[in-house]
Amino acid sequence: MTVYVDDVKDYGALARRRGLPSAHWCHMTADTEDELHAFAAALGMRRAWYQRKGPQDYRWHYDITPPTRAQAVRLGAREVDRRFMGNLMISRSGDVRV
Repeated sequence: MTVYVDDVKDYGALARRRGLPSAHWCHMTADTEDELHAFAAALGMRRAWYQRKGPQDYRWHYDITPPTRAQAVRLGAREVDRRFMGNLMISRSGDVRV
């Protein structure tokens, strides 16, 4: 099983609208939700930061900032690009894309 982190992106406008402290973040997910939550806990993340909009939402993940991403990589997370991350999440829905 693997934990994945994609590339950091600048979400400046969105971050300002939401009043967020950081405008740069990426996504962290894993092969299973249990593995993702265990890894997030090892990073000191709160379960409340987990994002899933319901049982049918296949895009479950945590948003993480660059320092947390670096720590995740040090702990063994696999660095992937956004295309890989998107395809991984889509594969959870049963809709196969390449």
